[in-house]
Amino acid sequence: MPRSYRHIQEYEKEIMELREQGLTGRQIQEKFGFSKKQYENFITRYNRRQDKIAAGIALKRKGRPPKDYIVSEQDKVAELKYILARKDAKIKSLEMENELMRDFLSLIERK
Repeated sequence: MPRSYRHIQEYEKEIMELREQGLTGRQIQEKFGFSKKQYENFITRYNRRQDKIAAGIALKRKGRPPKDYIVSEQDKVAELKYILARKDAKIKSLEMENELMRDFLSLIERK
């Protein structure tokens, strides 16, 4: 059934409700008139967005922000948490690398 054009994001709430009710992807596609690829891409983007929200990563729009764009405190906090997490991961990685080098040097009997 062809549909009048609405962006697939506008169907998000209805699609998620139908998924919770147990409808298959094919049934949802037929109901709204989406192709298989459109539906799969939508679900992939939705899941990626939910993973970012769960991880506390701030969702950012692509492109240049509008002139009247104001960064909220929540976005600033989320970005700082992400930066700190990345720094902690880098420090841990370097510590592991340092430990491996020490073990290697001790195995070849150099100090």
